[in-house]
Amino acid sequence: MKVLIPHNEIIDICKRIGKELTEKFSGKFPIVVCVLKGAAPFHSELIKHIKTDIEVDYIQASSYVGTQSSGVITFKKDFGADIEGRDVIIVEDIVDSGRTLTKLNEILKTKGAKSTTFVTMLDKPSKRTTPFVPDYIGKTIDDLFVIGFGLDLDEKYRNLEDICVFEEE
Repeated sequence: MKVLIPHNEIIDICKRIGKELTEKFSGKFPIVVCVLKGAAPFHSELIKHIKTDIEVDYIQASSYVGTQSSGVITFKKDFGADIEGRDVIIVEDIVDSGRTLTKLNEILKTKGAKSTTFVTMLDKPSKRTTPFVPDYIGKTIDDLFVIGFGLDLDEKYRNLEDICVFEEE
């Protein structure tokens, strides 16, 4: 494994995005939704740096099997909060094809969200199959398979504090 983004840089990214979200949502009460499981560490660090009142919620969506996207998006946990008329911030670990967040954006509209903002730790635009672009991007990366800080390979490596490039042995 090779470290791609060290933990101190991840913290700096969270501080930067947290400050931008604070400015955008100052005086409002947005719901900051973590897309489980991969975004949990990013979400937990990010919300520490949002200096306005927020509500926290979690959903679970998946499209990966091993190192490949299956192309099929499954939602295993729906919103716990009522999002009708609310500003919703979706926090994702990585955006590659864009299919999951495109589908999620459609769902948010049907549920009556007032506004939607999409935040991702990592963006991999070379893999995009939809026109979806996140509103806030921690870092843009090449077409690499990455693990750590929530990102996994078959549920392993989520607990690494850095984001690393997975290299087959």
